[in-house]
Amino acid sequence: MITQKTKYALKSLMTLGALEKGAALTIEEVSQRTGAPKRFLEHILLDLRKAGYLGARRGRAGGYFLIREPSKVSLGELLQQIDGPIAPLPCLSRRSYRRCDDCDDEDTCQLRRVFGEIFWSYLLLIESLTLQDLLRDPVVAGKALGEPGGTRDAAPDEMAGE
Repeated sequence: MITQKTKYALKSLMTLGALEKGAALTIEEVSQRTGAPKRFLEHILLDLRKAGYLGARRGRAGGYFLIREPSKVSLGELLQQIDGPIAPLPCLSRRSYRRCDDCDDEDTCQLRRVFGEIFWSYLLLIESLTLQDLLRDPVVAGKALGEPGGTRDAAPDEMAGE
């Protein structure tokens, strides 16, 4: 599950990514368009700026703007940037690997094997998606953000066909 912070970051990037090249929005405008509280959003946008996703401009036409092409913003990279490791077990993390405290042998660990297979599939999917995918397809965006209309909120008989 993605955190609320990640959800607001994705919505902010989608909002800024949908603007014409060179256009910027103030924190207040981003807050209004995303529903993110302004005080929380200030920290998120600052983090995204420090990470090299956003630029900022002062003055009357100032605000935040996207400095990376949406097709170059990997969702997997973004999730890790905001929330840290995304692996379900510490022994599966590529960037923050550590052996599980209660594990005697990773090679024979059933939990590691099962969750490793699930996590590998998840990584293939999440690392193949970009901000451009969210901008291009509102259905994909809704599913990624867990909004109504995504598979998470579908009725059980609707999901049976999946």
